[in-house]
Amino acid sequence: MRADGEYFDVFARLCDVDPDGRSENLSDGLVRVAPGMFPPDRDGVRAVEVELWPVAYVFRRGHRIRVQLAGGAHPRYARNPGTGEPLGSATTLRPVTQEIWHDEAHPTVIRLPA
Repeated sequence: MRADGEYFDVFARLCDVDPDGRSENLSDGLVRVAPGMFPPDRDGVRAVEVELWPVAYVFRRGHRIRVQLAGGAHPRYARNPGTGEPLGSATTLRPVTQEIWHDEAHPTVIRLPA
């Protein structure tokens, strides 16, 4: 992923989608990225790893796996002001634009151990 700020969140959620399109949340996780974490490559792309909460689940026949990626999940997780200020007392908010890369050089993956 590439971001135009140094302080940002990456939120990931795993869902089960039934044949009728109803999506059920199974597990999620969030990483708060700060300078020095996940160093960017020469193109500014970072390999950010988000660990989801453990879950045991069987996907039934005809169901699909959905992975949602977002820059946050307020109010589930506290907002990230994007400035590096402490979360509870930040007074300045800075929006951060994120790009998810998915190509041969920058694969996006989810590992589901069986």
